[in-house]
Amino acid sequence: MGNLKVLILAWWSGTRLWPLSRKYYPKQFIKLKEFWNVSFFEMAYNRALNITSKENIFVITNNDYKFHCLNQSSLNENQIIIEETQKNTLWAISLWIESWSDDDIYLVLSSDHLIWEENLFTKEVLESVEDAKNSILTFWLKPTSPHTWYWYISFENKWKKPFKVNKFIEKPNLENAKKYLENWYFWNGWIFMFSKKVFFDELKKHNKDYYEIIKNWVLKNFSKLPDLSIDYWLLEKTDNIKIVPLNIYWNDLGSFDAFKDYFNENNLSTQITQIDAKNNNVILENNSKEVALIWVDDLIIVDTKDALLISKSGQTQKVKEVLEILKKENKQETNFWLTVYRPWWSYTIVDEWVWFKSKRLTVLPQKKLSSQMHHHRSEHWVVVSWTAKVTLNDKEFLLRKWESTYIPIWTKHRLENPGKVDLHIIESQIGDYLEEDDIIRFDDDFGRV
Repeated sequence: MGNLKVLILAWWSGTRLWPLSRKYYPKQFIKLKEFWNVSFFEMAYNRALNITSKENIFVITNNDYKFHCLNQSSLNENQIIIEETQKNTLWAISLWIESWSDDDIYLVLSSDHLIWEENLFTKEVLESVEDAKNSILTFWLKPTSPHTWYWYISFENKWKKPFKVNKFIEKPNLENAKKYLENWYFWNGWIFMFSKKVFFDELKKHNKDYYEIIKNWVLKNFSKLPDLSIDYWLLEKTDNIKIVPLNIYWNDLGSFDAFKDYFNENNLSTQITQIDAKNNNVILENNSKEVALIWVDDLIIVDTKDALLISKSGQTQKVKEVLEILKKENKQETNFWLTVYRPWWSYTIVDEWVWFKSKRLTVLPQKKLSSQMHHHRSEHWVVVSWTAKVTLNDKEFLLRKWESTYIPIWTKHRLENPGKVDLHIIESQIGDYLEEDDIIRFDDDFGRV
């Protein structure tokens, strides 16, 4: 008998949640106080650990998110599968299970879902393993409202799970969504389980051309693959698919309207003072601000240090349109927060002007920045806490708390945290050009050039 393996899909860009979600720090990795400062990816990883052993967990992501996956789990690099180009779920799943045992069972999870009743979810999955040897299983959720953004499914409600699937419906209008709720349709939870053999048997039967591509394709041509989802190109075509309904709380929090529904239901929204105002929701990057609203109703307000979003409730799907405008204007706020995450951890821009920039650097234990130099700026480092190891040209030395050093322009240098706790540094940059592309790397633990 094969192993139960879990694949976590973690390359989502989270564009519907700007300004909380940015290109290089998307929704699945954000840690919000409302969710106990645990990211959705960490929730998914812990969910997988409840189901199988650590060595049977794999993550599919891209190079930009690889270090987030490593820093937010105990996985090693061999368990992080990198796709250079995102080509949707059919390829992400099939190309990477092709080399494993025919008897292996695969559970596919998304990295950005909120699930309550985790013990019940684990129980349903483990009880369904035997059925997954003979059929593709899809786990679906009981709807809580007539949502027009989700997929729906109807099934034959026999006495014993799993049930035979009748029909899939993609993103209905509001009137039909109400009818589906009345007729016991379920929501798509984008959670699947199957054996490798069943998966490829069904793919060969219903999409032989794509089956042949997977069996013979050379991965260097990955970028030429068409964009195909497992839902449309396999699950909706096969007749060997069954549904396991889940009677648990699930939310993909895919829009700020979904956030609002969740916060209102669970009383987790930011505390705000309202005068002649109602049904408003405010999401803050931190708790440093008092918020007061007067004579406004049905607003969703998202406030970060560098961006502010205000929308009427029910209209937040249009955030994607805002993002397209900002991208055309080359706004860096689409890519980064003021806090920017790196494999060694993060820096936060504290202040900046034409010829200076101040940052707060946090370096994780046993991590080091690249060996590098700059053509246009000098730097001054002050240790705020713990001890730093510094290399200037060929000279190595330690900097302790409140000690500092100066790095002249064109000087090869490196910063390292040799300790067991986070290292905090204040970096002051002075020069005629202070952007991040003024970095010449000589050596890097993370393969950056």
